[in-house]
Amino acid sequence: MSNATQSLAGTRITSLLDANSFVEIGQSVTARTTDFNMTEMKAPSDGVITGYGVIDGNLVYVYSQDASVLNGTVGEMHARKISKLYDLAMKTGAPVIGLVDCAGLRLQEATDALEAFGEIYFKQTLASGMIPQITGIFGTCGGGMAVIPALTDFTFIEAKKGKMFINTPNALEGNHVSKCDTADAKFQSEETGLIDAVGTEDEILGQIRELVSLLPSNFEDNDSFDECTDDLNRVCENLENCVGDTAIALSQIADNGQFFETKTAYGKDVVTGFLRLNGATVGAVANRTEIYDAEGNKTEEFDGSLSARGARKAADFVKFCDAFDIPVLTLTNVTGFKATLCNEKMMAKSVGEMVHAFASATVPKVNVIIGKAYGNAYVAMNSKALGADMVYAWENAEIGMMDASLAAKIMYAGADAKTLSEKAAEYRQLQSGVASAAARGYVDTVISPADTRKYVIGAFEMLFTKREERPAKKHGTV
Repeated sequence: MSNATQSLAGTRITSLLDANSFVEIGQSVTARTTDFNMTEMKAPSDGVITGYGVIDGNLVYVYSQDASVLNGTVGEMHARKISKLYDLAMKTGAPVIGLVDCAGLRLQEATDALEAFGEIYFKQTLASGMIPQITGIFGTCGGGMAVIPALTDFTFIEAKKGKMFINTPNALEGNHVSKCDTADAKFQSEETGLIDAVGTEDEILGQIRELVSLLPSNFEDNDSFDECTDDLNRVCENLENCVGDTAIALSQIADNGQFFETKTAYGKDVVTGFLRLNGATVGAVANRTEIYDAEGNKTEEFDGSLSARGARKAADFVKFCDAFDIPVLTLTNVTGFKATLCNEKMMAKSVGEMVHAFASATVPKVNVIIGKAYGNAYVAMNSKALGADMVYAWENAEIGMMDASLAAKIMYAGADAKTLSEKAAEYRQLQSGVASAAARGYVDTVISPADTRKYVIGAFEMLFTKREERPAKKHGTV
C-alpha cells in the first residue's frame, strides 16, 4: 500500500478487494512532459493507481483513476500504466477491473496522450475473450474514455455522480442537458445497452465482487466451481407462477436462490445473467413478460414479443458465455417479434446477431420452453435447429407458427365462429401442442415445471465433456 491509496481512488480499491491484499505497481511513475508548466504540477502516480489483489481468493488486476490529481485526466504515463497492467493480466490469465473517474484527455500532452490512449484500446481488444474485463464508473467517463467501457464485458455506474458520454449533452444538436441528460446513469443504462447495473458506490463495488466470484479467471479456467450445498433434486414448487418474471424463475432454479442479472434496465423483455447449478456457473437467457419488485408488486408488463434491444442484449451475452466456456440455459416464452417502427429499424440486424450467437456457440446449450414458442422468434431462442443440445418443454407449453385461433382465422377466412373454434382446437392439437413437437424430435423431454432444476442440472452434467467443431475460418462477420 502507498500514500496514494489513501485517496478516494485508493479507498475504492481497498473496498473492492479482500482485506490487505492490494499490491501497488508503478507508484513512482509520474508525467514526463514539461510543456505548459507541467513540471510545477504534482502528479503522484500520474493520476491512476494500478496494482493487483484478490477477490474471494481470486487474483484480479485493478486500476483506479484519481480525480484529485490533475482531475484524473489521462496522460501518456497514466495510459501506459493501464496498458502495462493489461500485459500482466494477459500473461497470468486474470480479470482487469477499471474504476473510472476521469476528466478526459490531458490537453498538455496532446499527441503523446492520444497515442498512449490508443494503446489501451489495443490491449483491451487483445484481452477481449481472453480475460474478463469490468468497468465501474464513479465520476466522469467522457470522450475517448467512454470507449473503454464499450470494450469491456461488464460496466457499472454510480447513480448520482456517474457520467458517461462521447459528446456532452449540450454538444448534441437540438439538445441541452436540461432537456435530456444523455450522460446520466438513467439514460445510459436504459438506452445504450452498455450498463449492467446502477447503484451507490458501495453497491457497485459489492456487485463487482459478486460477479468476479461467478466468472472464470480466463477462457481456459476450468476451476470456477463452488461446492453445492443445495439439493440437486430440489422440487421447485409453484415455478409455473414465475413464468412471467423469469428473473424470479431463474433464482428459483439456481443453487441457493442466487441469480446475478446483467443489463437490468436495457431490453427488459429479455433477462440475462449468471447462476450456479450444482456449483458450476451457467449463463441464462430468458424471455420476460412481467417484472415484479421485492414486495411482489407488478411494476411493468410486456406483450410477449421479442424486441430488437432484447435480441441484441441476448446476443452479446451469449457471445461472452461462449468465449469463456460458460454453458448457456434458455427459458423460452415468446410469441413473435415486436411490431413497432422503432424496433423495425434494428430488428432484423439484432435478431441476426442473436441467431448467429446461439448457432456459433459451442458450449453446452439447454433450452426449456416454459410457455409459448411461436414462429421465427422461437427458432431464434436457442431452438434445436440452432444447435441446442437438449430441449425440454413444460407440459402446458405451446410450440408452433402462431396462436391456434389466429391460424384458424387465416386458413379459414370467412368461416363462422363454430367452425373457427373447431379448426383452432384441431390446429392446437396437431400443430401447436408440445406432444406434436416432441413427436418430431424438436423437444427431447416433456417435464413438469417443478422438476426443471433437476432436469437442467442433469443435462449440464451430461454435457460437461461436450466437444463440437465449426468450419475452419478466421471469424464470422455478423
